[in-house]
Amino acid sequence: MSKIKIMALGGLNENGKNTYVVEVDESIFVFDCGLKYANENLFGIDYIIPDFSYLIKNRKRIKGLFITHGHNENMGAVYDLVKDIPQLKIYATKFTKYMLINLGVNSKNIIEILPHKKINFGTCSIFPISISHSAPDSVMYVLNTKDGAVAYTGDFIIDPAMMGPYGMDLGKFGYIGKQGVLCLLSESVFSENQGHTSPNHRLLNFFKDAVNHAENRLLFLVLPNHLYTIQEIFDSLKNSHRKVVIMGKKLQNIIAFGKENGYLNFKDDMLGDLSNINDKNSVLLIGETQERPYASIDKILNNYDKFITLKKSDTVVFALPKRDDTEKKLVKILDEIARCDATFLEIPKDKNILHHASSEDLMLMIRLLSPKYYMPVKGEYRYMVKNADIANSLGISKENILLKQNGDVINIVNGKLEDKFETIKVNDVLIDGKSNDDVGELVIKDREMLSENGIVLISATLKKRGKNILVGPEVTTRGFIYIKDSKEIIDKIKEISHEIIIKNTIDNYVEYSKIKVEIREELSKYLFEETGCKPMIIAVIQEI
Repeated sequence: MSKIKIMALGGLNENGKNTYVVEVDESIFVFDCGLKYANENLFGIDYIIPDFSYLIKNRKRIKGLFITHGHNENMGAVYDLVKDIPQLKIYATKFTKYMLINLGVNSKNIIEILPHKKINFGTCSIFPISISHSAPDSVMYVLNTKDGAVAYTGDFIIDPAMMGPYGMDLGKFGYIGKQGVLCLLSESVFSENQGHTSPNHRLLNFFKDAVNHAENRLLFLVLPNHLYTIQEIFDSLKNSHRKVVIMGKKLQNIIAFGKENGYLNFKDDMLGDLSNINDKNSVLLIGETQERPYASIDKILNNYDKFITLKKSDTVVFALPKRDDTEKKLVKILDEIARCDATFLEIPKDKNILHHASSEDLMLMIRLLSPKYYMPVKGEYRYMVKNADIANSLGISKENILLKQNGDVINIVNGKLEDKFETIKVNDVLIDGKSNDDVGELVIKDREMLSENGIVLISATLKKRGKNILVGPEVTTRGFIYIKDSKEIIDKIKEISHEIIIKNTIDNYVEYSKIKVEIREELSKYLFEETGCKPMIIAVIQEI
């Protein structure tokens, strides 16, 4: 019999940062290691990752990190984790391995796996099963223990028409269910959608209509790692005699890798090059990124792209998913395209470019695996609740449905749930640039203050002997007021600062810390009374 712990470091009550930990006695198995994209309120933050403190503390017990598929919400933080645990073993299928290497993960850390090939770890084993998603070679994982299996679905849809590297083996799910599933962790993102996601994820006819109705050049905006969508675009161009120009080295490399390994299927003569970029019948594939949404088309619209200039005759097709936090930016982009008299097309509202499980997909998965305990994961809390309701409607008792938050620990001892109200400390780690150090809330508050109220810098230079003021106080502002139009305020700032410096210079001794504190306090009061703003105030006093 075993002592099993299940917890999430990220992914519960949020979109992204999916990182789930299962402990079986002394062994730790980690499933996915994703990031979350920062919204506009997190000034200058590139992305958010889980707090890995628990894993770092218990690094010697980790058997491996198992990645379900090649999307950043599920693997984007692997590079950051490997920095802290250099010896970490990462298990991934071929395409996922390629995407991890693109993120900078050392290939020596990665063990390439095949679906339906068991991986043994003493008394436990991991069994990866092919599953359908927009990224090829996607898998779910089944962790076999003495007390039954713990299964994690990752992202999936159920669509019998998806085959090859996008297909799934439903027979394997039925077999696993008959062996006994102790706990199923299943995604929740589309749980509020009625019916199956399929066939609403199929966009071939939409792309065909776009190609057939466009008399001139087409620009398709895509996410490079959504290969299923890219394949549908190529399929829509068959017999159209249009040349496809792939823009950007990253997108070119991924498509070349996909073609070479059977993830993409198209004739080589469909591809053009930069000499075809302005042809009337050309099709440009333009790679966008989730970390910088619509950056590529924005660059084109502002005439910063060295190859592409938008023409009135162009049709821009948005073949990528929308995000709630980027809706304002999208509206602005669409408005700018309209100002150029170009045409734009968006994915119809009744279609889903994302491949996530809707209610009927979830029901089928639950029925196939017949878990004793069910844990909704991945998604905002309302989606997790709806996922729980679906499980309850299929006969799983509410006591066996595990609705948790990040950091909550589920204890299953000898196959039975024991609620010990155990938690571990988890936080968001804010990443700015290439550093994997947490930026922290105080820095974000400072940036927020700077964005709203600006900065006022007070500088003065004192003579080393005598402590007389040689230069200043000088006033520099950024994002607060325009100096030339605010002479009275600037003069008053200088006067207040001068008085404070003189007051705190006694008998050839200067109270530098006291000067800086008083300048901040007095100027804050004065500037708020005069302007209603609270700029960041920095005082720099030096001697020569």
